[in-house]
Amino acid sequence: MPQAVSRIPRAVLFDFDGTLVDSAPDLAGAINDLRAERALPAIPYETLRPYATYGARSLLRAGLDMTPDAAEYEPTRQRFLAIYETRKLHNTHLFDGVLELLIALERQQIAWGIVTNKHSRLAEPMIHELLRDRAFTPVTVVCGDTTPTPKPHPAPLLLAAQKAAIEPEHCWFVGDGESDVRASIAAGMKPVLATYGYVPDLAHARSWGAHHEIDQPLDLLDLVASAA
Repeated sequence: MPQAVSRIPRAVLFDFDGTLVDSAPDLAGAINDLRAERALPAIPYETLRPYATYGARSLLRAGLDMTPDAAEYEPTRQRFLAIYETRKLHNTHLFDGVLELLIALERQQIAWGIVTNKHSRLAEPMIHELLRDRAFTPVTVVCGDTTPTPKPHPAPLLLAAQKAAIEPEHCWFVGDGESDVRASIAAGMKPVLATYGYVPDLAHARSWGAHHEIDQPLDLLDLVASAA
């Protein structure tokens, strides 16, 4: 059973990939497109999915066994990002319950925003199509290139809180990756682990230090209710 929550948040900040949106199908597809260019067979989606939360570096290692010290790493990374940019919304969708969760938060006058390590050229069009075009407008969006240091550094979360005009101690941060939990703790926010995302090893993830876990987006409402 989850422990009691200390107080209702004034704002809930969310990671994007693996928390609000299931983008793994297009990320895995981009890696397999890259493999196809090299006459390599496709890797099963289930194998690539857990790497989606960690971005291009992790996917290139899983898909091509390529690390940043490789001479061809940077041009390969740029090619991967170019492929992904063309297909980023082909099969990506909001997780079930996300829109209902955001409606409930807004009804309770709890602000919500997005803090992602995805660069703005990729993240912003996705946020527009999946959320803003449906009249869901975050109070703040901080992308991977908004601050000099992305998560797990706390700077993106602190900037998001500043933009929302809410003190960090009154914010919760929901994410599916270790960098999300670490950044939240460093920023003085309450970290919530989204286990429905791309968590590859839940037992290990529990060592990251998240205060709470949710198994689906709407579970967050139970945590908010228990803080009342």
